[in-house]
Amino acid sequence: MRALGIRLNRVGRGAFAQAVSDAVAGDALIAELIDAMLNADAALWKEYCRLHRLVVKLVAGHELCRRFMQIPGVGPIAALSFMTAIDDPSRFRRSRDVAAYFGLTSRRLQSGTSIDVQGPISKAGDADVRRALYEAASALLTRFKRRDKVKTWGLAVAKRSGHRKAVVAVARKLAVIMHAMWCDGTAYCGDQVVSASDAAAHAKRKDRRLLGALA
Repeated sequence: MRALGIRLNRVGRGAFAQAVSDAVAGDALIAELIDAMLNADAALWKEYCRLHRLVVKLVAGHELCRRFMQIPGVGPIAALSFMTAIDDPSRFRRSRDVAAYFGLTSRRLQSGTSIDVQGPISKAGDADVRRALYEAASALLTRFKRRDKVKTWGLAVAKRSGHRKAVVAVARKLAVIMHAMWCDGTAYCGDQVVSASDAAAHAKRKDRRLLGALA
């Protein structure tokens, strides 16, 4: 459409199809072509929503994933991706080793005994899990409005080193926290990690919101 000189104002998904149809209404051929693409887009979106509901249903029935989702920014995809990639938390002696497993730690560039330089993150391991953790960290820093200890720490990192490095640092911390929660049977509540029994009321509220998405 841009190649034809047609530009759209910013519109949401609900009004997108109508806005596009109105913009090309003056040309019968272009309108027919665009209509075919809009139908394909609608079919893809319908199947995406179906898959998303299935994932939400699966996560809603899994206690560990629900506990992970008590962390601000961590949604069904991040929780399920992390759980399936780790599989057995006892494989890692320390929780901080999980961050290295997903490539969220700096790559070391060494030469002999005199040169030791820390490079960018290694990007080792499962890229999909790393991406999910990065998106969860970004949501925590930019969308979550209430107070949170991890968010406060991440914003301080952003002030010193920039937003992108802060998101990576928070993603690394989320991986460590989630593994520790898994091993200790604890739950994340507000700005602290507490016992699962003390967080029962908080978990129930989260469960109601999650199950409400299935309606």
